[in-house]
Amino acid sequence: MAGIDYTALRKRYEAYIMLERGLSDNTRVGYLSDIDRFAGYFGAGRDFDTITPEDIEAFLGDLHDLGIAPRSQARILSGIKSFFKFLRLERLIETNPTLLIDGPRLGRRLPDILSVGEIDDMIAAIDISKAEGPRNRAIIEMLYSCGLRVSELVNLEINNVNFDERIVTVVGKGNKERVVPVSDISLALVREYLRGDQRPSPRKGEENILFLNRLGRRLTRVMIFYIVKDLAEAAGIKKVISPHTLRHSFATHLLEGGANLRAIQQMLGHESISTTEIYIHLDNTRLRDEILTFHPRNLKG
Repeated sequence: MAGIDYTALRKRYEAYIMLERGLSDNTRVGYLSDIDRFAGYFGAGRDFDTITPEDIEAFLGDLHDLGIAPRSQARILSGIKSFFKFLRLERLIETNPTLLIDGPRLGRRLPDILSVGEIDDMIAAIDISKAEGPRNRAIIEMLYSCGLRVSELVNLEINNVNFDERIVTVVGKGNKERVVPVSDISLALVREYLRGDQRPSPRKGEENILFLNRLGRRLTRVMIFYIVKDLAEAAGIKKVISPHTLRHSFATHLLEGGANLRAIQQMLGHESISTTEIYIHLDNTRLRDEILTFHPRNLKG
């Protein structure tokens, strides 16, 4: 389907869902919005017949990382599946990459977290002999050390890293700034990445962006997703991993270490404390042990 204009294709799809499927106006508008978002995610020039199941999983992972609710993720996936079904019916693609893609589990299931050892294993799996090795080590450490969202990481600027004060100024949702402490290990890896020829020459307009690809442009969310996913596989980690897993692990480890929930809320950039509580995970064993230890009925005189 190379060469087919997206605008024309969109009109054909709109006619299909209106005339052949008889969907309501609200559903039609929602489906069109979903495929616009999907198409925009991959950028101009990407043909739909080149989309793979892995690409769709990366897109869904990004929705999760952006904090899109599971029910909204499921609705967006439904719109994408409808679109690819249309493409297959029109013989514009040979195979439908959405057939084996499952929607997100609904409910209040919290994501997996990584132990400190598993994070260390991911970092150890990085081949530092490769040009991107130092960069990827710094990326994993910054995600975990600062609890950054993927969008915050890819847009992080060099002058927002204060090596003397050991803090990072992060531009979050709604262009709101927050200050997050950063570990000495992370700062050392960032310094190593910036030193010498480890960081590619930036393209015009990208001079102050910290993490660049080999062409000197800022990384995309998809690239970060694959970096994290590939390192988890290389480390032998069987959990479902995304960049958000490192953010969630950051918050969980702080809470388990005794950090105040309000402080964690500020570091994550959550406006509401209830949002922070959703991300915080306390396993049943730890909760049980604390009850047995501290409940008055269990205290021995």
